[in-house]
Amino acid sequence: MPVALVSDTCHYLPKELVEAAGLHEVSLYVHDGGGARREREIDDCGAYYEQLAAGESLPTTSQPSIGDFLAVYEPLLADGTEIVSIHLSGGLSGTVRAAEQAREQLGAAAARVHVVDSATACGAQGLMLLAAGAAARAGAEAAAVIERAQAARESLDFLFALDTLEYLRRGGRIGGAQALLGSALKIKPILSLQSEIRAVERVRTGRRAFERLVTLAEQLAARGCDGWVVQHTHAPAQAEQLASRARDVFGCEPVFVSEIGPVIGAHIGPGLLGIGATRRALLQ
Repeated sequence: MPVALVSDTCHYLPKELVEAAGLHEVSLYVHDGGGARREREIDDCGAYYEQLAAGESLPTTSQPSIGDFLAVYEPLLADGTEIVSIHLSGGLSGTVRAAEQAREQLGAAAARVHVVDSATACGAQGLMLLAAGAAARAGAEAAAVIERAQAARESLDFLFALDTLEYLRRGGRIGGAQALLGSALKIKPILSLQSEIRAVERVRTGRRAFERLVTLAEQLAARGCDGWVVQHTHAPAQAEQLASRARDVFGCEPVFVSEIGPVIGAHIGPGLLGIGATRRALLQ
């Protein structure tokens, strides 16, 4: 392919889709009792979330280094390819800025590296990457690959329900959900992933939160967004229940169902359930 696609690890795409998209990853880090570990090296998310729920202190996370980016960029550039590098929202992490700083160190080759702020994360970021990957596989040039990713971003929406805002509060990533903190112990917040985490509404029970996500699926289907995904943190049974309902709504299988990994998980905690979609035609 004339264009190589690079991202960080916060999309949480299944491995087979990462490989199919030809995606090159630069890992973020988790810092906990085991020291600094690359996110992609933590295989047992179940054990991680159990420790997170039981622990008195939260793990911390950090962005990739400039050297991490250069280690991926330089071999690709040596092969003569252009690079489209799409990353976790700059409102949530310094990852995209680290990518830009790495590009600035590449001299004349910097013109062949195009860094894109996804202005989102997780499944929404994953859908952007799949759209970009489809364009790259078709032989598109860098500008067209970026255009396809941005078209997917413009048409998608992604909402999620949390058991509690406590992890966001303690981790300092509360963003636009700050207004919900006063009643955080009494509600199940519905949030959206934009350039920051934003409050959408509050409901009283987990069942109402679940039904609100189904309503979102119905709204997305009505808009023609049929490339849908479900994600969760340590809630596989609930994720399958949501996927089952969504199959009836969309009339097709999901693009993927996956678990959100340790970096984003450190800030949101176990019990998240989310759904989102874009136009499936953009992914093909």
